[in-house]
Amino acid sequence: MRWDRFFDDLEGQLASEWEAERAALDTEAERLRLSRVSLQERLGGLVGRDGSPSTPSLDLSDGTTMRGAVTGVGADCVALSPLEGPAGAVVVPFAAIMGIGMPHQDVLRSARPGPARSALADRLTFGFVLRDLVRRRAGIAVHLATGRALHGTIDRAGADHLDLALHDPGAPRRADAVTGHRIVPLAAISWVRVEGTTSLL
Repeated sequence: MRWDRFFDDLEGQLASEWEAERAALDTEAERLRLSRVSLQERLGGLVGRDGSPSTPSLDLSDGTTMRGAVTGVGADCVALSPLEGPAGAVVVPFAAIMGIGMPHQDVLRSARPGPARSALADRLTFGFVLRDLVRRRAGIAVHLATGRALHGTIDRAGADHLDLALHDPGAPRRADAVTGHRIVPLAAISWVRVEGTTSLL
């Protein structure tokens, strides 16, 4: 009888040690997985997943805190549908994000593995979005890291800058409405609001 209990205890100890070792390996594997997760993947985890939209608040380089639903994620930027301010979509380059606030459940949700991204989404850069806005001739507000906002239409978007024709918000880009021109380095842009559209990425 005593030997049976001894072997039962020994078997229980081995099983317990095996479970502890497996849990440690699982924990280490999860740490390794998380060490490879990018900001792009975290934000992608907030795009209308699980049927409950997330509305994080982004602290931006110009001092703005913007709260909105994440509608798309590109290679180096995120598109939002802001909850406040004029109607329109917003695109923010990752480099302008100083911090992201959200409820704890969204922090955890964004860290979970998400669905595979399309190869196209990984090629949609901030510059690509700006070149699309040139094609659309959309009225925009470019918010600079200095806190200044420029209103107008993008005439051209280069590799690392854009040419902006300045005019009043809501006005079409006509020669007689243009009040000036600016070349704006992309690195100086904190965020861009696009008038009258809800989809950017």
